[in-house]
Amino acid sequence: MKTIIAGNFKANLTRKQVAAYTQGLEKFLESQCADSIKNHKLQVDIFPSYTALLEDNFKHFHIGTQNGYFALSGGFTGEIGLLQLQEFEIHRILIGHSERRNLLGENSECIAKKFRFYAEAGFEIYYCIGEDLQTREKGEEALKNFLNAQLANIDVSYPKLVVAYEPIWAIGTGVSAKAEQIAKTHKILAEMTQAPLLYGGSVNADNAGEILKIPNVSGVLVGSASLEMESFAKIIKSAL
Repeated sequence: MKTIIAGNFKANLTRKQVAAYTQGLEKFLESQCADSIKNHKLQVDIFPSYTALLEDNFKHFHIGTQNGYFALSGGFTGEIGLLQLQEFEIHRILIGHSERRNLLGENSECIAKKFRFYAEAGFEIYYCIGEDLQTREKGEEALKNFLNAQLANIDVSYPKLVVAYEPIWAIGTGVSAKAEQIAKTHKILAEMTQAPLLYGGSVNADNAGEILKIPNVSGVLVGSASLEMESFAKIIKSAL
C-alpha cells in the first residue's frame, strides 16, 4: 500500500525559499527514498503559495496548488485559474481546507463546483474535511453525520481522490488527535470511500510514525512541520 506524505506551506515561504527547499528535498529523496517512490510505495507532494509555485518537473515528488478557481481564466481577482496551473504542469490541488471554509467563506456549493471542475481536468484532488470541537464533543453519531455531509456533494469514487481528515480543533494548535480518535474516525471514513485517507492536524516529526501505523491511515498532510525541509524529511523517513 502506498503512503502519501504531503506538505501544505499555506502563506509561508518565498519563491526563493521554496526553490532552495525543493533542491534539498530532491537530493534527500534521491538518496533515501528513490526505491520506495519508484515502486509506488511512497508519494511525496508539496503545496506552496501561488507566488512560490514552480514547474512540476521534479523526479521524486510533485508540486500542487493550495487552491484554484473553477475556470480556465477570467475576471476573478485574487484567484488562479486552470490555464495558469497548466503552465506550471501542475495537476494536484487542495480543495475544502477548513481555513478556506472558515476564513474565506467557501461553502459546500463552491467547494463542490471546484471539485467537479478539477476532476474533469484530471487533477489529483486532496479533499479536506474535518469537524470543529463542538461537533466532536457531541459524540460519534454526530461526527459521522458531519463528515458524511462534507462528502455528500462530491464523487467519492473519483479515482484520483485523496481524502485528508483534519479536525479543525487540531490544526495549528499543537494538539494532535489521539491515536484512538484517529483510528475511530478513519474507520468511519473507510466505510464512506475507498480513497486513500490522510490525517492532518499538528502532525510533526515526533508523532508521524505513530500516526502512520494506525489502521486506515494512508498518509499525512503536514502543516507547519513541513516548512523546514529537515523536519519534513524526518516525517518522510518515518513512513519507510
